[in-house]
Amino acid sequence: MTDTRTEPRITDEAVARLRRRIGVPVPNPAPPHYREPGVDAFRTVAQAYGDDNPLWSDREHPSRWGGPIAPPPLVGGDTLIGENSVTEVPFEHRTLMKGDPLRGVHAFYASSAREWWAPLEPYAHVYRRDALVGVHDKTSEFAGRAVHEWTGQVFGTRAGRLLSAQYKLMIRTERAKARERRKYAAIEPYVYTDAEIDDIEAQVLASRRRGATPRYWEDVAVGDPIDPLVKGPLTVTDLVCWHVGMGMGLYDIRPLELAVANRRRIPRFYHRDELNVPDVMQRVHWDPEFARRSGNPTTFDYGRMRETWLIHACTNWMGDDAWLWKLDCRFEAFNYVGDTQWVRGEVTGHHRADGRPAVDVALRTVNQRGVATTAGTATILLPSREHGPVVLPDPPGADLPGAMAAIVDRFAR
Repeated sequence: MTDTRTEPRITDEAVARLRRRIGVPVPNPAPPHYREPGVDAFRTVAQAYGDDNPLWSDREHPSRWGGPIAPPPLVGGDTLIGENSVTEVPFEHRTLMKGDPLRGVHAFYASSAREWWAPLEPYAHVYRRDALVGVHDKTSEFAGRAVHEWTGQVFGTRAGRLLSAQYKLMIRTERAKARERRKYAAIEPYVYTDAEIDDIEAQVLASRRRGATPRYWEDVAVGDPIDPLVKGPLTVTDLVCWHVGMGMGLYDIRPLELAVANRRRIPRFYHRDELNVPDVMQRVHWDPEFARRSGNPTTFDYGRMRETWLIHACTNWMGDDAWLWKLDCRFEAFNYVGDTQWVRGEVTGHHRADGRPAVDVALRTVNQRGVATTAGTATILLPSREHGPVVLPDPPGADLPGAMAAIVDRFAR
């Protein structure tokens, strides 16, 4: 039995210190995967999550946007794009920003929220601003005391056009959630019959993309289904292709001699394999033995991967003339290599948002075991026969600092 008296605890002092960090701009720790992304980057990112919509990369494709635009997952997403608009912590905040006030308290990535205000066109130079935006003290029977720690990133072009924002929720818990994961060790890998694989592939091939045919607001009603997507069965190859498009994430993972330099920078992120060779903990996503060390039966995906699947379902359904304004999702269960996910949804709201014709959509992914692994909602702006083409939403500020300040205020309410 673990002696919980020796485990790191959440204290009032630590929470107060964390809250003092809200709104303090910090540089993102890794360089962007794409510094000035063009149509090849747009295509590679979209293909990483299974999307071949010509809107993202075909200059001959008819588009109300005047040419290719970036797929929504590219405009944000950890280290995909954005030079730091703040290259170092302001001098007056350096003492405050040292270390983690909740060091040792378990953290897990629980949910993500995103909003998009304008399209990213090829070869634009993008900047970003990062800050902690919300700290909420919670208690529950399941986890004891917990802190919901929201970080925000805001993106805009060198020309001053605000593009998007992403907010990520890390839940910090007193009880070691990693120990709870041992219950997943009882899950058996799913072995498919030939008939099941044939049926899944038939469903994949039956998926539809609205494309250049407008989906008008007047033609949509509450209760309408979203055209389903089938993703899987998930393979390690899918994960490799994901990284080709999406990069290697916040830890700036590199190969060979570049890996040695990175290991000297962040040694605790590297663990020894059965040959005593140090490798990244991120290996849990492609090495079954590393995954089992974490209490899982085998390797598993990234929450961000399923987030892009929800986005893909939205853009397929809404058509090229519409605009995905907001999306949020919660990661509720693991998606293991070998699992298949059905992405489904339905329209839950039909309204005017700030005067713009809009619909709300409920989304979910469910695996072949019938387990819901992700839940989400989206707000989509649609063209209208009465009101005309989509009018892009207004960003919450005039520039990166102004938008971040408005977002901090929003999270404080």
